[in-house]
Amino acid sequence: EVEKKLAFGFEPLGEQKVKNIAEPVQAFRVILEGQAPRQPARSSPPRWVLAAAAVPVFILVLAGTVWQFWPTATVSDMPRIAVLPFDDMSAGADQGYLSDAVAEGIITELSRSKTYAVIARNSSFRYRDKPTDARQIGDELGVDYLLEGSQQKIGDRLQVTAQLLNADDGSHLWANTYNREIGDLFVVQEEIIRTLADRVGRRIQRPLPKSDAAQVSALHYHLMAIAEMRSSAFTAAGNQLVRQLSLKAIEADPNAQFGYIGLAWSYRHDVTFGWHEQEHNRDEALKRGAEYADKAILLAPDDAEAHHIRARIHTEAGEIEQALAQFDQAIALNPSNSSILHGSTDPLLYVGRIDEAIDRIEQAKGIDPFHSDLLHWQMGWALWEKNDCRAALAAMRKMSRIPTGAHRMLAGIHACLGNEREAREALAVFLKDSPGQSISKERRKWEKIWTAPGSLERWIKDMRFAGLPEE
Repeated sequence: EVEKKLAFGFEPLGEQKVKNIAEPVQAFRVILEGQAPRQPARSSPPRWVLAAAAVPVFILVLAGTVWQFWPTATVSDMPRIAVLPFDDMSAGADQGYLSDAVAEGIITELSRSKTYAVIARNSSFRYRDKPTDARQIGDELGVDYLLEGSQQKIGDRLQVTAQLLNADDGSHLWANTYNREIGDLFVVQEEIIRTLADRVGRRIQRPLPKSDAAQVSALHYHLMAIAEMRSSAFTAAGNQLVRQLSLKAIEADPNAQFGYIGLAWSYRHDVTFGWHEQEHNRDEALKRGAEYADKAILLAPDDAEAHHIRARIHTEAGEIEQALAQFDQAIALNPSNSSILHGSTDPLLYVGRIDEAIDRIEQAKGIDPFHSDLLHWQMGWALWEKNDCRAALAAMRKMSRIPTGAHRMLAGIHACLGNEREAREALAVFLKDSPGQSISKERRKWEKIWTAPGSLERWIKDMRFAGLPEE
């Protein structure tokens, strides 16, 4: 009945598969008055006027009847993939030599290729040592494909197997085994990535990496340093071990970026946590960290982690615009790294670009479904910046356990809400682990970095309300 009253009709197109709808649906093509099915419309003044007049009614009709049949244009068309940790089949001294090098390298380079939306390592590695139920993992991570495999180091030889699974039904789509020299690790990674790109009709045009056993040896020490940094019990002694392993990586291959990245992180940790102050002050540590990060970027300008650590050091130095530029470069090189996205929100919040920071936090959650509680902490800060402190408190309470360091932010949020008792209790927890803090120290620490209009003064006011001493 509708088509008899309006200046357009509907042509049935039969059942169509539509994104986000499980079953095929009946779809229709809109035909303006006088328009033949599947033929271009011939313009004549009266018909164009009539069509224009019908547009408001047309929108209302579609809103009430067929809107759900329209595909969502804003959703990325890239298929989503999760790279699971590869099983280590090595024995004896070779066990664990490569750690997660193969799978992590594939995640990084596949993400950089822009052929798939790649789930962050933190979420896909959650399935380590568990039976692969492709459909369950696919549902939990919201992916179309899974890549799994194994690696085996036997002396100077390397065997890698990889197989691609359809996450909808668990069917095997592709598999291959690579038997190579250990120095061919990066070549094998690239060949797997190119095969995956071919599966979705994309071709990667770039030179193959060269075989380089010394670079793989440097990577080995770097992976050991990363494992130490990821430890929940990371301490000043652990940071010293990171430095030693990074120096070994440089000794193994002074032309590889890995050892310099590790050293840069170690000096950044000194600045952040106040470690090794007897050896160098804050400015000296920042200078050394910056030099090592710059060296890594010079050697490997396409390494996202090199740009990431440089961005962190810029942030600590109060060089906010440079930090934002380096973070943008790191994100472009590895969009699947939720830690980089998370880190990039620090300088955004320091300068008051709150909505951009919140967008990046949500983006990090999207690629990392099993993200750490740090993103809730960061969202708490962002919402405090918006003066939406009730929502900020709700974000903080989403953490499975609020760590000691987060209690300072919690105290600020309670102070914002006027909850004096809760603010003082939260700050007391923070000060138990970080004694000697004061209003004057807070001001000196943040005055050159935290430049968002009014934010620092508001923070000082909330800390004073929570009971932080003046000196």
